[in-house]
Amino acid sequence: MSRPRIVIVGAGFAGYRTARTLSRLTRHQADITLLNPTDYFLYLPLLPQVAAGILEPRRVTVSLSGSLPHVRLVLGEADGIDLDEHTVHYTGPEGGEGTLPFDRLVLAAGSVNKLLPVPGVAEHAHGFRGLPEALYLRDHVTRQVELAAAADDREECAARCTFVVVGAGYTGTEVAAHGAMYTDAQVRKHPMRTGMRPRWMLLDVAPRVLPEMDERLSRTADRVLRQRGVDVRMGTSVKEATHDGVVLTDGTSVDTRTLVWCVGVRPDPLVESLGLPLERGRLLVDPHLQVPGRPELFACGDVAAVPDLTQPGQFTPMTAQHAWRHGKVCAQNVAASLGIGERRPYHHRDLGFVVDLGGAKAAANPLGLPMSGPAAGAVTRGYHLAAMPGNRVRVAADWLLDAVLPRQAVQLGLVRSWSVPLESSSPEVARVAGRPERDAEQTARTGTNGTTGTTGTTGKESRAEPPKSRPGGEPAKSRPGGEPAKNQPGGERAKNQPGGEAAKKQPGGEPAKNQPHPPRAAGNPRRAGEGGGTGPARGSGKARKTSRASGGGRPTAPSGPTRAAGPPADPGPEPPANQPPPGPDIAPGPVKRTDGRRAEGDS
Repeated sequence: MSRPRIVIVGAGFAGYRTARTLSRLTRHQADITLLNPTDYFLYLPLLPQVAAGILEPRRVTVSLSGSLPHVRLVLGEADGIDLDEHTVHYTGPEGGEGTLPFDRLVLAAGSVNKLLPVPGVAEHAHGFRGLPEALYLRDHVTRQVELAAAADDREECAARCTFVVVGAGYTGTEVAAHGAMYTDAQVRKHPMRTGMRPRWMLLDVAPRVLPEMDERLSRTADRVLRQRGVDVRMGTSVKEATHDGVVLTDGTSVDTRTLVWCVGVRPDPLVESLGLPLERGRLLVDPHLQVPGRPELFACGDVAAVPDLTQPGQFTPMTAQHAWRHGKVCAQNVAASLGIGERRPYHHRDLGFVVDLGGAKAAANPLGLPMSGPAAGAVTRGYHLAAMPGNRVRVAADWLLDAVLPRQAVQLGLVRSWSVPLESSSPEVARVAGRPERDAEQTARTGTNGTTGTTGTTGKESRAEPPKSRPGGEPAKSRPGGEPAKNQPGGERAKNQPGGEAAKKQPGGEPAKNQPHPPRAAGNPRRAGEGGGTGPARGSGKARKTSRASGGGRPTAPSGPTRAAGPPADPGPEPPANQPPPGPDIAPGPVKRTDGRRAEGDS
């Protein structure tokens, strides 16, 4: 008799805990497959410290294959679920597609940035949900301080030194607190930057900072932020965003080149296409984290509306603490459905919250005991070390080095502005220049509420092309290095260059030369809903993601520059409108704007 097949979609707090606990409970009695776009688990609470230069990026990641040796890891994004056929369709990081059969399915796909219908935000703001966004923010803030120091105009200097964070929740508060310390360290004791005053603003329509937490934590965080010079404005948000600044809801105009969007998250839209009952975008489950009427389907984490047994009629909030506990209970109940152990309902006990405000400052209420100052800082860092499933020694070492050595304020330029669009359906994956995007074959879908851009019951957002006011938004010819050259993708047919080989070297078998992977036929049955379809009907048991954000496409072959010798060939056709031009061997210079202004940096 074959062993039961368990597929887990997503390796966030809930998915990772589910896989780890199931691996221990089943003891080789089941085949466990984990489907995730990246090969690591990301410890999100420490992401602000990556943006502030305290921790190196790999410190907040844990290898999935290394920490889950008995779990099969499949790299890819789920874009279709057929509950009747018990299959999950996915697309890999290089454009390949596959199908995973299952006997039990656990949905733990997590969440994405929540958008609001504010003009200009999607084009000029950046979120803070993944490692690429944190790396981009660190580079961007560093670059703005350096450009401000070299600017002759005082107004330009002030604009580049102004950083606006929207959303005073857990993430936004920590980003503003760490960011203020980071920029102050760059100008302090620097003789060429005397007189520069970095300005951080924290906006929210809520009446206080950290509105979802205890009021005492809110007062502590507010006091620390104001002591560091952060301009905290409650009851205020952004009315409009432009390349040169933002207009606030109180009518104030703020010149800035940095807008960080931390207003919250929403469940991964994959669950919307299942045709099952939802609660504010989350899949309704019973206290055992099982979907009613679907004994083979479980859900946990941010995509699941789990009844809160301590507060009848309420659902557990979308926090990492709940997601981590969901994973353990979900694994126990999946194992029980296979005859291993007994089912148990999800019942939690609040352990309190911790908010790291940088340095020795923090706000915490462990077990309901309010704390502030160095004591809260020690409790906060101790909690994070205990909660991390790996890298504890490396994280502690980075903290120690940060306490005794100055931070390295350098920009690496590895993540560009257009690589991390705000409405990305996959914030954990950076968009790569020059690779074929799956959006090219789809019609751009725009929503009327300004929050998604979806059609029917399908999930992921789609953007037609990068904004022209941001790097990557212009066609190739208007950017330095944009013309096809023999050291750029598409400029020369070389044997070691993508697109230069015959059909047998390319997926799909078409003899396309100097061309990316040919677009998929419109009648592909794996893409239900394309070409204006409305998605599956409710209750059909079939789900398909019909569109991806601009950062969600997957390449079919490497697209980096080559140095192959030989005579130049005819340049291929220009890139499609929704695909950024291939990058040259070095980072391109300033982007040529359509309005005649020079766009400096990556703002």
